[in-house]
Amino acid sequence: MKPDNVILEAKNLRTYFHLDEGILKAVDGVDLTIKEGKTLGIVGESGSGKSVTSQSLLRIVPNTGTVEGEILLHQRKNGKTEVLNLVDLAPHGKEIRAIRGGEISMIFQEPMKAFSPIHTIGNQITEAILLHNTQDPAEAKGIAIDTLRKVGMSNPEQRFNEFPHQLSGGMRQRAMIAMALACNPSILIADEPTTALDVTVQAQVLQLINDLKEKNGTSVIFITHDLGVIAEMCDEVAVLYLGKVVEYTDVDTLFYGALHPYTQALLHSIPTVTKRSSRLDSIEGTVPYPMNLPRGCGFYSRCKLAKAGVCNVEDVPLVEVSTGHHVRCLLVDKKEPEEAGCPHAEQ
Repeated sequence: MKPDNVILEAKNLRTYFHLDEGILKAVDGVDLTIKEGKTLGIVGESGSGKSVTSQSLLRIVPNTGTVEGEILLHQRKNGKTEVLNLVDLAPHGKEIRAIRGGEISMIFQEPMKAFSPIHTIGNQITEAILLHNTQDPAEAKGIAIDTLRKVGMSNPEQRFNEFPHQLSGGMRQRAMIAMALACNPSILIADEPTTALDVTVQAQVLQLINDLKEKNGTSVIFITHDLGVIAEMCDEVAVLYLGKVVEYTDVDTLFYGALHPYTQALLHSIPTVTKRSSRLDSIEGTVPYPMNLPRGCGFYSRCKLAKAGVCNVEDVPLVEVSTGHHVRCLLVDKKEPEEAGCPHAEQ
């Protein structure tokens, strides 16, 4: 058995894009640990590096990007655990293609763009099944229809022969989940899977992912900007800002004992019943462009607690302040967890 049931690790993961203007550091030294049957949430504003992190784990970043560091996949073979570094694999080689869709699958953010518009839903799902599970087309079709049924697709036999534009948004998302789960992956990456859905369908999709995780023991990496979804779905949370993890802890500690000013600001921007008569807190400014950044904390220009000569001098390391709770802030030892609690804590 692997230590702590770890199934995937990212160590000092760096994804840089080499552009004419310079080097864009989309992911800059990220460390993540995914455990069997658990859900790791990755949260942050747009431009924080969430989606590029997920693309890096699958080695599907655009050609202008380079992936460095370690992505360690723990595989169980013949009763033994083997560790494979995905960074060492050719991004278009047979080894990584066997892992994509087979051991690690991904639910993409916008199914209408992720699906091919000129192939039926069934054709696209069976393609993965034929690659990873069986070479029998009839058996592959049966698995695809059964998977569509499991994700709650109405009349799966008919939907199997339909094109993406013939399905509603909720049905397309269910078809995307079915394609990701058709080969029973060990790890499921969900990249903001409910962004374009209405509230009712969003709740159904989240419940579906939770149910499938419980039944199959699948590990989930859930990427979102919605802290409400994080509270419902995740066991551990990594807060990303400018391609770096600024806080990493379990979900309860995040909501009731967050220490990083960025995490606190995100929590205090959540609307609550008791704050109806007052304006919501907001984080002034925007996420800086991750190129030619000055030294120091990346959140320095937007942080209300920042101190000149302290926070903007050297790059800030990620430090474990308590068991399992990591924070990237030089002022963290001057704050108490109860002062940083979630605005929902007293409700």
